[in-house]
Amino acid sequence: MPEQRATAPAVTLHQLAAGFGARSVLRQLTLTAPAGRVLAIIGPSGCGKSTLLRCINRLHELDEGAFVSGDVLVGGASVYANGTNVVAMRRRIGMVFQRPTPFVTQSIFDNVAAGVRAQHPRRSSPELESIVETALQRAGLWREVEDRLFTTAMALSGGQQQRLCIARALAVQPDVLLLDEPTASLDPLGTQRIEELLYDLRDAVTVIMVTHNMQQAARISDTTAFLIEGRIVECAPSRQLFTTPADARTEAYITGRFG
Repeated sequence: MPEQRATAPAVTLHQLAAGFGARSVLRQLTLTAPAGRVLAIIGPSGCGKSTLLRCINRLHELDEGAFVSGDVLVGGASVYANGTNVVAMRRRIGMVFQRPTPFVTQSIFDNVAAGVRAQHPRRSSPELESIVETALQRAGLWREVEDRLFTTAMALSGGQQQRLCIARALAVQPDVLLLDEPTASLDPLGTQRIEELLYDLRDAVTVIMVTHNMQQAARISDTTAFLIEGRIVECAPSRQLFTTPADARTEAYITGRFG
C-alpha cells in the first residue's frame, strides 16, 4: 500500500484575478482552503466558481483569450512560479468534473492506473496492482468492481464512473482535490456515496468543491465561501455561515431569495 501523507497542505489564493479578454470573471480574490479539510464554494451561476477551480491547477490559461493575475500557493509554494512543471503540478492538484469522464476505451484497472503509469512508467505489476486497489478502496468502489477490473469502465453506472474518476485522481496521491459539481448528475445513492468519500478524505487531501447544493455544502464542508460576481462576499466555518451569516447577501442567497 502506498504511503499516505499525514496532513495535506493549505491552498491560498492571493489577489487572484482572471477572465477572458476584457471581461473579468474573478476580481482580486484572497481566500484560504484549510489544510486537510473540505472548502465548499457556493454562489449563483456565472459568479466565477468553476473559473476559480481552473485557476488553481492552471487549466484556465488553456482557454482562448484567458488571463490570470495574482497567485495560488499550495503549501506556501506558488503554482504560477517561473519554471513550474505544469504537468507535474496537475498531478498534485487533481480535478474531477461535473460529468464523469472515464477513458472510454480503457478498462476499470487502466483508468485508475493511467496517471501512475505516466508518472512512474517502470512501476512493477505488483506495485501497480496495489496502488489501483488502494485507490479504488479509498473511492469506495473496490468491492463493486474487484471481479471485473479488466472490463470496460463504460459498463459502470454514472455514480460508479464518478467514483472511478476520483480513484484515478487519488491514485497519484495528490495534495489537493478539486471537484466541480461532482454529484450534479448523480442519483441520491450515488450522491451519498460521494459525500461519504469526501468526508473520509480529510487530513490526507485538501478538498475544494464547487456546489449549487447548499445542503450538501452544509453537510460535508468545514468551511464555505460565498461568491457573487467574482468576489468573496463571506467565508466562514460552514455551520456559522449557514446558521448565522454575517452578510445580508449571504442570508438572502442561502434562504433562496435570490440566485
